[in-house]
Amino acid sequence: MLVGAIEAGGTKFVCAIGNEKNEIIERVSFPTTTPEETLRSVFNFFDQYSLASIGIGSFGPIDINESSDTYGYILSTPKIPWKNFNFLGAMKERYSIPIGWTTDVNAAALGESKLGAAKGLKNTMYITIGTGIGAGAIVNGELLAGIGHPEMGHLLVRPHDKDGYEGFCPYHGNCLEGMAAGPSINGRLGRAGKDVDVDHEVWGFMSYYIGQALVAYTVILRPERIVLGGGVMNAPGMLEKVKKQFSSLLANYVPIPELDNYLVKPGLGDNAGITGSIILANEVK
Repeated sequence: MLVGAIEAGGTKFVCAIGNEKNEIIERVSFPTTTPEETLRSVFNFFDQYSLASIGIGSFGPIDINESSDTYGYILSTPKIPWKNFNFLGAMKERYSIPIGWTTDVNAAALGESKLGAAKGLKNTMYITIGTGIGAGAIVNGELLAGIGHPEMGHLLVRPHDKDGYEGFCPYHGNCLEGMAAGPSINGRLGRAGKDVDVDHEVWGFMSYYIGQALVAYTVILRPERIVLGGGVMNAPGMLEKVKKQFSSLLANYVPIPELDNYLVKPGLGDNAGITGSIILANEVK
């Protein structure tokens, strides 16, 4: 049995064919342009196969509320051609098979919880810190959702005493994403993170905000493990900086597993999202 998977990112789409063992058999990627052009490439790839189901992990915000009139839509994205686009509807019009629908970070959380760094655990989180910040949570083995999906990147954070930056988020300014995602480095210094020395104070500011958020997630959700991915977390020494800030801010208020087993890097690397989308395809009814 073959299934299809899409990791729909704001910059590129990754499409894959998987099997019932959640293994990737074939994959392709192409730039995210207009919905029409991008989906033409998706259809050209999937039309070669007889698929039992498809799983989609999409950039967002998206509507995951099945009782909503806009269920399956990409909502208020800054990628204007995709704003209020019925992504799921377009896929269902092409393929009369079950299609799973969730966020890209939820898909990555699913992948890491089933086959990656959080394998075997029922209460976990995956957070990506890159161009933006998003997170997905697994609670008692199920993806966390209410009337919509979590938007954990927009948690409000307390400014660092020495950080005069006001944040780049157009909605909240100094929320977690506005203060700690990759563009905040350029916003402060006028250059990309790859060009900034590892000892520069900006990394301390960002790890302080990430630490605050991880404390909030810890006391609210009480996960067994938090997986941290994304380009910012790949900066040399960043994970250790985040662990130090988190430990200081948590102040032993609640018990957690040993720190090095609590805050970890992804086990699936860049394959977390597409693997999670294959898992979603295999689980959808």
